[in-house]
Amino acid sequence: MRRARMALTRIEPGALALARLRCPFCGPSLALRMNRSDHGVRCLRCAASSIHLAMGAVLLEELPDLTDRDAYELSARGPLVAFLRRKVRSLQVSEFLPEVPFGHEKDSIRSEDVQQLTFADETFDLITHTEVLEHVPDDRSALAELHRVLRAGGVLVFSVPLHEGEVTIERARLRDGRIEHLLPAVLHGDPLRGGAGILAFRDYGGDIVERVRAAGFVRVELRAPRMAPSWLKLRKVIIAHKDAQ
Repeated sequence: MRRARMALTRIEPGALALARLRCPFCGPSLALRMNRSDHGVRCLRCAASSIHLAMGAVLLEELPDLTDRDAYELSARGPLVAFLRRKVRSLQVSEFLPEVPFGHEKDSIRSEDVQQLTFADETFDLITHTEVLEHVPDDRSALAELHRVLRAGGVLVFSVPLHEGEVTIERARLRDGRIEHLLPAVLHGDPLRGGAGILAFRDYGGDIVERVRAAGFVRVELRAPRMAPSWLKLRKVIIAHKDAQ
């Protein structure tokens, strides 16, 4: 009921559309477009958003068989998490819970800061995350940490909001423990924290590929998922590999 009420608030007149969908998470389904935003499409069976649909499509294109993967997802809920639990050999999830010591749990949810992960080197074969990196003050440290905990030959798959330009725009930075705003603050919704928004430190451009390469990843690309219907314009997903050597 709560999900239905939330969906009604997102309806944009003239944007409503319904079509058959092969959902990467739950199979044959229907896609409902409520509005033309990045979050405006839902799978009617598993409630995956257009962002998660893009992630799932690219993930399965790259890794059709996940049964031998030890995976890490930087969130603790949602259709991607549910899918990974069914498909991978093992799954670790976490959230950024600054009130909980990193590496410890609260209500069965592990607390981690992606800038300083508590996992040992080369722990995982697959790492996924959606809409996380733009909220991290030091994304270079975060990418270096993700590279560190990924095994040789492992794969990183993630999404971030992308603007049309090539250059990433820094909106804020952390200096001496305090946030310094370089542009007007932009807050993104965060379901884990109720109605409170979470600050975006940057708007990524096409140079996200080079930023990921700079952390040591190879074969980095921005990949557009191939999914029907034609109006389902999905966000490009970043896919990167750790050298197998």
